[in-house]
Amino acid sequence: MESLFDFSPLVQEFGTILTGFWSTIRLTLMSGLLALILGTILVAMRVSPTPVLRAAGTFYVNILRNTPLTLVLLLCALGLSDTLQLTLSSDSPTNYYWWAVLGLSAYTASFVCEALRAGMNTVPAGQAEAARAIGLTFLQSLRLVVLPQAFRSVIAPLGSILIALTKNTTIVIVAGYIEASAVMKQMFDDYGGTLPIFLGFAVGYMVLTLPTGFFFGWLAKRLAVSR
Repeated sequence: MESLFDFSPLVQEFGTILTGFWSTIRLTLMSGLLALILGTILVAMRVSPTPVLRAAGTFYVNILRNTPLTLVLLLCALGLSDTLQLTLSSDSPTNYYWWAVLGLSAYTASFVCEALRAGMNTVPAGQAEAARAIGLTFLQSLRLVVLPQAFRSVIAPLGSILIALTKNTTIVIVAGYIEASAVMKQMFDDYGGTLPIFLGFAVGYMVLTLPTGFFFGWLAKRLAVSR
């Protein structure tokens, strides 16, 4: 019973735990940035006047949103990296890191796209029509008129997607990359399933996600668009 409440593993492995959470932060930030870029491209495709681009964007979003993230990561790590020998770095941990990033960002981009598309629906249609009337191209009106307002409308949903991405990093162990959840599993194997280990990692994830939620909530109110 005493071993169940033993805090010594947290003390002994504190440096390893911090390294694991730093890996989680690196995954989240890089994947979030790439997902934002790819999601913006996808939403431009989905509202494009070109049927082929609309179909391609719709196909991508529908496939990725309805595919388990575990399968996406397994495809990247086992299918593309191990089987097809497509490497992104000669260093094995770095290679698996980038494949994990690509898998997470490709999956998350579909949700970013749909959030932005919902934000674009809040922009009055007359503004886009006025932009085209003064000679702006589709991409110019999208970049200068529609997307800036869409981003301001969906700051809170984008924050929720970032929080979900942070929690989704817990399964990148299937892609061969070691982050916080993989460190927790290793500690369970080494020290047994003690309650302090579980609580320590739970608090660690709360430290990452709660401030993110508060920040995006504050930012959404600060940049809210008056209608």
